[in-house]
Amino acid sequence: MTTTSPTDQAAGISRTGIGRTLRWPVEWLRGSARRAPVTLGFVAFFWIAGAVTGSLGPGPEGALEDWVVLSADSLPQYWPALLLSGFWASGLPGYISGTLLVLAVGLPTERLMGSLKFAVAAGLSQILGALLAVGFAHAANAVPGDWSRALESESFVGPVALVCGAATALSARLSTLWRRRLRVGLLTLLVLLALYGGSFHSVTVLGAAVVGVIGGPLLFGRLPKWPGRLVTSRREARVLVALAVAASAVGPVISALSSQAVGPLAVLRYLFTYVEVTDPQTLAQMCSDPAQSVDCHAAKLQLRAGPAGFFLATLPQVLLMVFSDGLRRGRRFAWATALLLQALMTVLAGIRALRLLSGDDRGGRYELGTAQNALALLLPMLVPLAVLVLLAATRSLFTVSAPPGTYRRVAVWVGGAAALLSTVYVAGGLLDQDGFTPRASAALLLADLPGRFLPVHELFISTPGLQPVTWFAYVLHEWVGVAFWVFTCLALLRSFLRPAHGRQARDDDRARALLTANGGGTMAWMTLWPGNTYWFAPGGNSYVAFRENAGVALTVGEPVGPRAELRSTVEEFSAFCSANGLAACFYSVPAEVEDITAGLGFSRLQVAEETVLSLGSLEFKGKKFQDIRTAMNHARKAGIEAKWINYSKAPLALLDQLHAISEEWVADKKMPEMGFTLGGLDEIDDPQVRCLLAVDRDGTVHGVTSWLPIYRDGRVVGWTLDFMRRRSSGFRSAMDFLIASAVSLLQDEGFELVSLSGAPLARSRSRSGDGDGGSGSGGDSDSDSPSGRDGTEGQTALLDHVLDLLGATLEPVYGFRSLLAFKAKFQPQYVPLYLTYLDPASLPAIGNAVARAYLPEVSLSQSLTLVRRIVSGAR
Repeated sequence: MTTTSPTDQAAGISRTGIGRTLRWPVEWLRGSARRAPVTLGFVAFFWIAGAVTGSLGPGPEGALEDWVVLSADSLPQYWPALLLSGFWASGLPGYISGTLLVLAVGLPTERLMGSLKFAVAAGLSQILGALLAVGFAHAANAVPGDWSRALESESFVGPVALVCGAATALSARLSTLWRRRLRVGLLTLLVLLALYGGSFHSVTVLGAAVVGVIGGPLLFGRLPKWPGRLVTSRREARVLVALAVAASAVGPVISALSSQAVGPLAVLRYLFTYVEVTDPQTLAQMCSDPAQSVDCHAAKLQLRAGPAGFFLATLPQVLLMVFSDGLRRGRRFAWATALLLQALMTVLAGIRALRLLSGDDRGGRYELGTAQNALALLLPMLVPLAVLVLLAATRSLFTVSAPPGTYRRVAVWVGGAAALLSTVYVAGGLLDQDGFTPRASAALLLADLPGRFLPVHELFISTPGLQPVTWFAYVLHEWVGVAFWVFTCLALLRSFLRPAHGRQARDDDRARALLTANGGGTMAWMTLWPGNTYWFAPGGNSYVAFRENAGVALTVGEPVGPRAELRSTVEEFSAFCSANGLAACFYSVPAEVEDITAGLGFSRLQVAEETVLSLGSLEFKGKKFQDIRTAMNHARKAGIEAKWINYSKAPLALLDQLHAISEEWVADKKMPEMGFTLGGLDEIDDPQVRCLLAVDRDGTVHGVTSWLPIYRDGRVVGWTLDFMRRRSSGFRSAMDFLIASAVSLLQDEGFELVSLSGAPLARSRSRSGDGDGGSGSGGDSDSDSPSGRDGTEGQTALLDHVLDLLGATLEPVYGFRSLLAFKAKFQPQYVPLYLTYLDPASLPAIGNAVARAYLPEVSLSQSLTLVRRIVSGAR
């Protein structure tokens, strides 16, 4: 019997571990070679060619340089450089960074596109992008200046262009959301680099990316098309506005970081940031001239300031980046302060531009070259002005307010920080009076104090005061301002994370308390959504939520409150509307409310049908539930399970997927996301709203539904389905699975009912003879209805026809009728929902109010498209 010592066992384990470690790279390379042979082949050629030609260190040299380095003079003699410039690099750092870039982008891109399409996309993007860059460089010669000279003298080498071209070509294969994200993000970055940096390299990469955008669809068998309206949801519009503001802030900083920036917008660094580091020889010569004392002080300040000076020089841009985060979150304060700051920057830039053009002595240090030409300097002013106009035009997107007192507390904290740091500066300066020149005194320190908190740029126009000469004085002089602004930025960022607080927050809180105490209908929770106005009954126990538009008070479902007060609440709200010149219109109300309004002389129209499931003994058995059981079985085989979450507490990984699914759904529509009684992501961000996700073993979310609580007598008795989204490339029966799972789970929890909600402008049965709002159980005409007494059957029938036509028109976009048909597979009980109104003369205004409630942000072009489709349908 052979025994193995512990030492031998440990050695064997160690050798096994080392063997696995050594085998991993080999197995990874073998797998990558099968899935991405073009990428790995390129990397191999990249390094071998560099080594053979001796280009790994200094880059291509001698005769080789003309053939593999692209410049404006490469054509026609050295035409192979159009392609070969992507296969070499300028030196060892270029080879290393190029390899990392190719592997990071090329491996996933080739797997998604296929090797042949990837190679074609990369090669053609490189060649055509290089052609565009060369052509642009020659065309720029028609406008003499620094940029045209730089384009003529600079060159391009490296794989960046072909990688970016392949990436943008891949976007044609991605889903709508990720296609837009990739293109907007990458093209924004490349356009910034081209307009601010202005190098031949950045123009070549931008040209290759544009070629990829245009040629990508062709590789996948379809023609490229104009993307049309880019913004299709409020959330995405906020993100894009924030991106534009951030880009306008980053651009001048890019120029300030590079002394070689010569792009057409590089002149903005002189107007906003301008940080120039002067060499010691130039500094000595400048300071020897008494007439240049201000410039001498500025140069010394910049030489000593370092990171602190750069931070203060770019302070307006830093603040804009902070406000961009608030804009992304829809914060009104961020919008107002960004608008004010952008306006101030535009005005100050205009003043500086006039000073430069007028030859002011204090502006003489700016060596603008062709920027002294008025057109060259004033054209870049259009950028900050355009951002200012963009912010002003998108005011309606930013409606989210912080809780009362938030910014008063921020002001107190910021003021306290300013007072504390000012005290530290003055006290520290008095302790080290000899650390400044001239010698510090209390008066000089106090006079110098405002300058510690202003951008460096603002100090250049003033006579120098105190100048630090010791390190302690330097820290006080420079970092007091930085500490203050860092604290201010953190306080602002924290304020943007505070819970949203609407203008009618007290009414919201009161309505929520009444709803949870007394209960309401299945749509009652929708009355708590943003955008509603509240009318509270004199008794204080009931309320009506409504939207006011063009003199119409359009209610959000039925009144909320005790059932015993329903009649009096309807009557009193109707009287309130009459007294205030409003046309009362009860929208999506059940038969009980319709009967009450009929007694007040109201006419009616059936506008939807709600689908309700009674819980307690519901089982998905029998032939009529075959589709439901099939969806459940397929989900089980695919490893998909239903998972309850609360949106406000969900992990970021899940939230990001929910945003992607929702934005993809919205982006594929030709109309904006609807509101009013149809919730979105903003509405499910509520602690009392439950979300059910379809999640597979890998954590991928295939679909999401949200459920609103139904209250009765202070407790939740059921749930209403609201938000529904499915991943386009995910499990096809996700909605069947999620609704069936929710019904089963909620039944197990002991709830009484589930409402699958109503589908606007859709009904399940024939409504022949129901032009005046026939009963929900049939389509019989009601000859003694209020409409009949008023003789308004024709007008009511016309509105009914218009709503029918509107439903048919919106069907291809929003699918309300298909949604109602889909819910039929759950065998629900149908509950008719009505629109009731008093004055037939208000029918046009009511129709407009309904349209505006559901589509508050529809653009003019979308309205015209909708009208054309309605007119075509009428024919």
